[in-house]
Amino acid sequence: MKVVTQALKSDSVISSVNSSRPLRIAQVTATFPPYPGGTGNVCYHNACELARLGHHVTVFTAALKDAPANEFIEGFQVKRLKPLIRVGNAPLLPSLLGQLRGFDLIHWHYPFFGGELTALAACLYRIPLVITYHQDVFLSGSLALIEKILRPTLSRVALRSARRVLFTSLDYGQASYSRPLLMGRERLIGELPNGVDTARFSPGDFPAELRQQLNLAIGDKVILLVARLDRAHYFKGVEVFLAALAGLESNVKGVIVGEGDLRTGYQQRAQELGLAERVIFAGRVAEAALPDYYRLAQVTVLPSLTMGEAFGLVLVESLASGTPVIASNLPGVRTVVAAPDAGLLVEPGDAAGLAQAIRQILSDETCRQEMGQRGRARVEQNYDWRQIGLRLDTIYREVLLEHNSPFLAREGGQGG
Repeated sequence: MKVVTQALKSDSVISSVNSSRPLRIAQVTATFPPYPGGTGNVCYHNACELARLGHHVTVFTAALKDAPANEFIEGFQVKRLKPLIRVGNAPLLPSLLGQLRGFDLIHWHYPFFGGELTALAACLYRIPLVITYHQDVFLSGSLALIEKILRPTLSRVALRSARRVLFTSLDYGQASYSRPLLMGRERLIGELPNGVDTARFSPGDFPAELRQQLNLAIGDKVILLVARLDRAHYFKGVEVFLAALAGLESNVKGVIVGEGDLRTGYQQRAQELGLAERVIFAGRVAEAALPDYYRLAQVTVLPSLTMGEAFGLVLVESLASGTPVIASNLPGVRTVVAAPDAGLLVEPGDAAGLAQAIRQILSDETCRQEMGQRGRARVEQNYDWRQIGLRLDTIYREVLLEHNSPFLAREGGQGG
């Protein structure tokens, strides 16, 4: 410990990571707004908060139709690179390797198959790498075989090259299939949750015309589901939600916000269950209008089926809006819900259990409101983006301090 203390107190080391010096930070993500995905939105808010703290942030992502190749937004730079190939949300960006030179720190949002070039760049340029591990990936067919080959090879090397691997909750990190890949590097595992804009998502009234727009009667109870309705998000449990609604009273209406290539199939399933008049597919909703949907609802549900759901941004958005939640009992998700404090948990795929949980919340208005209040307080304490930005800044400073300490650099490099 004496050697460590001396290394940390070195004037050259301390000055190199002085808390007043802005850092040059690269954030690397496969998707980014205007694509409406959770990982890209997290990267966006991380970049916003880091820029607000005075850092020089550049986001690198894949080119997107109708989005500029270069733009400056919210105080940071966005560079959208042309992919050599793209499979779903996995672009291969050869130019990324040269673009990452000259930064103080690189932050990679994982999963990003093809993004292993990020780890290579960090190694070549001797730049410390931080990884946010958002979720495990569950694929099918030939893609599943490719993922199984990459996981113990390139993915393992990339994860172990990082100075920090940050899971959105320690609960999810413990259960993730990536956890064995990090054996011996437990000291470098951390937690950084996703967050929410607590000013925009807040309790309040919703426009009276929203009920009319959705064709809802005054006595209708609204159960909300917000999800991408595409093949990449097949695990959201929409069919479980529909089956649960079929077992509830006729004044319990489902509102589904989201768009995607699976929507038509879900609409057909709703008709088969006799729910054509009780389920409203609202489609894609503007970001500015989304808080009103949470305020309209009596409860928000997230009936996800697999650990592809690691956190649930919609949960913290709903709780910030004062609306309780019901979610699947999955690692990470259950950390956000903290049942029975701010909502309830049901087993994945259990439509009858989901129906019973909805019925329980709707049956006690006082309890429902108290859940909403506790949920709002929980979000303010744990999931406000500004707090998360400060935590991320602290993590970066710690990583750079270790990176500049010869003793800690040797320690962190063991167990490769």
